[in-house]
Amino acid sequence: MAKKQASGGVYRVTEIIGTSSVSWEDAARTAIETAAKSLRDLRVAEVGQLDMKIENGKVVAYRARVTLSFKYED
Repeated sequence: MAKKQASGGVYRVTEIIGTSSVSWEDAARTAIETAAKSLRDLRVAEVGQLDMKIENGKVVAYRARVTLSFKYED
């Protein structure tokens, strides 16, 4: 009887930061959409930290620190 070979893979986990003047959600989306232009096979994204840039007492930018993983090609 033939044995099935286990399929596996190697994944890279990296951290990126997206920015937006609109919202944290938009900042995270911008980060992923920009990364997707040069990375293939993105698998999972996790928002780890949110912060804001403040100037003269007003929020001028939202930043989302995103950890994402992608699979190395065979």
